[in-house]
Amino acid sequence: MSQFFRRWGVALMGGGLLLVLLILASSVPPTVFPGKTASAGPATPRAAASGATGTAPRKGSPTSETGLLAFDHALKQGRVRSAVLNLETRQLVWVESSGATRRTGVVDPAKTSQQLVARGVEVQVVAPSGFRTRDLLLGLAFLAPLLFLPLVLRASRRRSGGAQEGRWGIAEARELPETRFADVAGCDEAKQDLAETVSYLKDPDTFLAWGVRPPKGVLLFGPPGTGKTLLARAVAGEAGVPFFRAAGSDFVEMYVGVGASRVREIFQRARRHAPCMVFIDEIDAIGRARGASATGGNEERESTLNQLLVEMDGFSPSAGIVVMAATNRPDVLDPALTRPGRFDRRVMVDRPDAAGREAILGLHLRNKRTAPDLDLAELATFTTGFTGADLENACNEAALVAMRRGREHIGREEFSEAVERVVAGPERKSRRLSPQEKRVVAYHEVGHALVARLLPGGDPVKKVSIVPRGMGALGYTLQTPREDRFLSSRGELLNRICVLLGGRAAEDLFCGDVTTGAQNDLKRANGIARRMVTEFGMGEKLGLLTLAGADEGPLRFDQPGPGSAGPVAQLADSEVRDIVETCYGRVTELLSRHREAVERLTGELLNREVILGEDVDRVLAPEG
Repeated sequence: MSQFFRRWGVALMGGGLLLVLLILASSVPPTVFPGKTASAGPATPRAAASGATGTAPRKGSPTSETGLLAFDHALKQGRVRSAVLNLETRQLVWVESSGATRRTGVVDPAKTSQQLVARGVEVQVVAPSGFRTRDLLLGLAFLAPLLFLPLVLRASRRRSGGAQEGRWGIAEARELPETRFADVAGCDEAKQDLAETVSYLKDPDTFLAWGVRPPKGVLLFGPPGTGKTLLARAVAGEAGVPFFRAAGSDFVEMYVGVGASRVREIFQRARRHAPCMVFIDEIDAIGRARGASATGGNEERESTLNQLLVEMDGFSPSAGIVVMAATNRPDVLDPALTRPGRFDRRVMVDRPDAAGREAILGLHLRNKRTAPDLDLAELATFTTGFTGADLENACNEAALVAMRRGREHIGREEFSEAVERVVAGPERKSRRLSPQEKRVVAYHEVGHALVARLLPGGDPVKKVSIVPRGMGALGYTLQTPREDRFLSSRGELLNRICVLLGGRAAEDLFCGDVTTGAQNDLKRANGIARRMVTEFGMGEKLGLLTLAGADEGPLRFDQPGPGSAGPVAQLADSEVRDIVETCYGRVTELLSRHREAVERLTGELLNREVILGEDVDRVLAPEG
């Protein structure tokens, strides 16, 4: 559409200028000769009758209005000495023999002039003035929108993405992205897998000389926030090639064929800038497995996917184009998209381990004021399970906390506060609890902390707080794993369920009633138990029978697994209930045996609002 405006806008502007010039050229008035008839049309010589004498009406002489009948009567009697006929206003001004000046209303110019000439009356015909302000204003009014046409087109381009955006909202190639592999940490294996892609983009002829078919497509997958987009930019930066970036949602439209045209456009640009890299973020928006339905938006998505498949088959290995895509859900992609010859190389970008987190923290803290004694290895242990995006957020929050507190450096205390803000949200001290509610929350959190401390193999308790945080947490118990875990045993999962049920059991034992505060704990505990029974084969009644599909994503225990219907599902529900109730009985018995420790810790927590893991160990030390 913008090309249409550019093409026809120039033509319209030229036409408007030509129109104004014609109006200005016609603004020269014709010459009027006294004693003759002048006309604005074709020249028709008119001469005054011989012997006719008289003068034209003088300016400023009094003029009276007369009708056509009076004029005809005076003309027949020969009392009309001279006349002036205005063709623009179609009025006739004539001088009577007595010298009086008369004006007659609208007349027929042709008929009246013939009558005057036939009677031998000297007549002066005044043609319409060629210059009219109205004509000039009309021409300028026609030209004004054309003068603003370039501004409208520029504003339209700015709304669609600015100078760096293409016609369809797809970013133009960047010459040399500044990101390099040195700016990416915590994913060394992924960088090694992508090193060959960098080599191919730098020197594709070497691959062709060896007869090696380089990968056309590279699929980056993993949890959100692990740095997939950053890795793609680093590959283009290391290779020094243009970088085209588009999101999967950029190709999705309600009109069939628009998405396919956008795919064709971005690959046409890539061919013009080869060697280069095309990166499609969140490709699952258009690359989901195709189904039998082909109506509405689904038809548009499938046509877009088909065009993407055709384009990837359309360029040869010598073209020097690499298509890279990222997704959080590789399990939903169409098999035709991940077959060899298309996205045939899959690179997993997982959550960083302890060494990776330490390297990421070093990158994000290098330009911040940090205390000399800040131990990055300890911080990495303190942030188990964090992604690269979480660590960047924690470093930024730590700098903000230090700035608000007026500190000169970021210390361990500021970073600890930042991690708590990332995990549980900011403190809500304005949310005031009643004494009874505060007491219930204190028992609840102490129940979590004591069960986690007393069960073998549990994660160490770092902090217990009854200061409300985030949107709904009235308190929290912070645990930090000793090391990264990739497998969980049945005993560890049961202990995790017990820790989650510790708050509910403490409310029941020490407050005499239960509250709604354990809702999230119960949901997570039931989720772990259900996955144990239906996915991991850890149940006694179902045995090795599984009811849920395998999940290719990272292992998580904070979401309940899918259920099923029928007698088998009822059996699974019964076993899940048995597991949860058994763990609840175990927790109740454990807290009953340590009543004194629960009361002492609850009293300290009510007085201080925050206690550390060392305080829990100190209270339990006399009990052995």
